[in-house]
Amino acid sequence: MEKNHTKLIAENRKARHDYIIEDTFETGIVLVGTEVKSLRMGKANLKDSYARIKNGEVFVYQMHIGAYPFAYYDNHDPLRPRKLLLHHYEIKKLYGKVNEKGYSLVPLRLYFKAGKAKLSLALARGKRSHDKRETIRRRDQKRELDRERKNNR
Repeated sequence: MEKNHTKLIAENRKARHDYIIEDTFETGIVLVGTEVKSLRMGKANLKDSYARIKNGEVFVYQMHIGAYPFAYYDNHDPLRPRKLLLHHYEIKKLYGKVNEKGYSLVPLRLYFKAGKAKLSLALARGKRSHDKRETIRRRDQKRELDRERKNNR
């Protein structure tokens, strides 16, 4: 019986606040050995990262994977662009959407699945400030409603 355990490494919480998520894709990442070891130690940050399509390939930029402290030499560059592994038809679909006005590729989660490093990539549209306020207002109303239900029991 095969189990697909996932271990979360990093999450981009701010992305859900700043963007409206249209679609998500699970991608593989091309990494070097010291990067994998750093990820296993949990040294990753997706805060300001984004993805771009370049020459028919998808790359993620500004994803910080900290240096591996036990590497004697040949440690990786923490902010280097990393290639994402997607099917060709997925890349074509993303390319068509990203060329429309307002769409971006935003990394949401970085995790290990069955021993392989995976990145959850979102096709997203930027929120305007009034959209953000509306989201906050709805969340606060839901929180109040939940409090009322709990107190009325």
